[in-house]
Formats: sequence, structure tokens, C-alpha cells
Amino acid sequence: MTQQDRHEAIVTLVKHQGYASIEQLTQHFSVTPQTIRRDLNQLADEGIIKRVHGGAGLESSTVNTAYHTRKTLNADAKQHIAECVAAQIPDSASLFINIGTSNEMVAEALRDHQGLEVITNNLNVAAILQHKEDFNVIIAGGQVRSRDGGIIGEATIDFINQFKVDYGIIGISGIDDDGSLLEFDYQEVRVAQAIIRNSRQVFLTADHSKFQRNAVVRQGNISQIDALFTDRQPPDGILRLLREHGVTLHIADA
Repeated sequence: MTQQDRHEAIVTLVKHQGYASIEQLTQHFSVTPQTIRRDLNQLADEGIIKRVHGGAGLESSTVNTAYHTRKTLNADAKQHIAECVAAQIPDSASLFINIGTSNEMVAEALRDHQGLEVITNNLNVAAILQHKEDFNVIIAGGQVRSRDGGIIGEATIDFINQFKVDYGIIGISGIDDDGSLLEFDYQEVRVAQAIIRNSRQVFLTADHSKFQRNAVVRQGNISQIDALFTDRQPPDGILRLLREHGVTLHIADA
């Protein structure tokens, strides 16, 4: 069993039981306690599980990791994903860019493009792109979240519904085994749903830590997107759903 396979199996076990001890995991995988501690520490650093004394439990399904922490989590993977997304966007295209640290890196990766029209509900994305004189950057109206510069609310949804764009670039907090796309904020979810409805193609950015991660609000299903951009092959169940629904999988080179 590879380390990646073991990590996926640990997450599945913790998710099923709610908690798993180092002793149990050591016996289950026939590895040393030191190996399991390293596994748990890495999964906790990636925000997938919560490290507790003697083992690991589930991360909160109601409260997301702080924005400043998410900015640094899996930063290299997010950078490669962003470059992969940017390579699929032609010059002179129109696109939505939603809330999320991965999407902010996509904005950075798009700065070498020409003639883009970008509609965003993310103040950080607008700030990244504001100096591109050949871009037309449009900011949605609505309530600004102080913690991350995201713009949400009914006014935001009404604004997005006025457009029909070539590409919608969205992020996600978790992807469940049944393909559910999960988030923490109901208002953010409603904005993302509007972006999905008003995009000809939907690109989802999700590093490997989002697979099987729990969150309380259902945003939609993986069958609603056209392409998934990630840094590792998804678990078998999610991979099967991608194939069944014709979703293109892009695995960014590390």
C-alpha cells in the first residue's frame, strides 16, 4: 500500500468511526506508530482531519479553516493547479472567478493572458487583476465578508444572473464520496450555484485535501461541472463518478 493509499484509507476509517487511535491504525495497517503519527500530522496539516491526543478525529463540518491558514495550506499544489487552469482559458474569454484561495492563484496565473472579461465576487481577485489594462474586471455587489474578501448575498446572486460567460471557475471545501460538493457558508453556496447556472463550462479547482472532506452545506454535485483540476488522482469512487458523467480530469504536474 502506498502512502497515498494509506492516507485515503485513514480518512475513510476516521470518517466512518468519527475517531481512530494510533494503536488501532498501527494494527490495521501493520506499520509503526511513528509512521501513523507522521500520516496523521500530514493529514491534519492539510486540514483533512483533526489531530487529537492519541489519534485523530474529524475536522469541524460547520466551521472552515481560517483564511490566513488556507492561504498557506498546499500552496505548491494550488499553484500548479492554477497554472493548469490558466492553460485551458483562451485569450479574450469571459469568466466568473469565485471565492477561494485556489481561485486567487488562478487569477495570478491569468495575468499573462490578453483581453479577458472577468466577473468576480472576490475582492482579492479584483485586486490581483486591477492593473491589467486590457482586462475588463467587474466586481459583483453585495455583502463583503471581512475574513476573506468574499462578496455574498441576494444582491450578488442578482448581479451574477445578468451574465452568461464562457467559463465559471469555482472552488470547494469538500467533495464527498457520492460526488456532493460541500461548503460551510449557505450564502456562498447560493452564489456558486448562480455561477454554475450562468457558465457555459464550469471548472472546479480542488487540491487533494478536499477529497472526502466534510462540510455541512451541499453546493451541488460533481456531475454539474465540466472539468476538475486537482494535484492527485481522486479516490476510486470519485474517479468513477467523473467517468460516468463525462467530467474531464486534469491532474497538475508537481
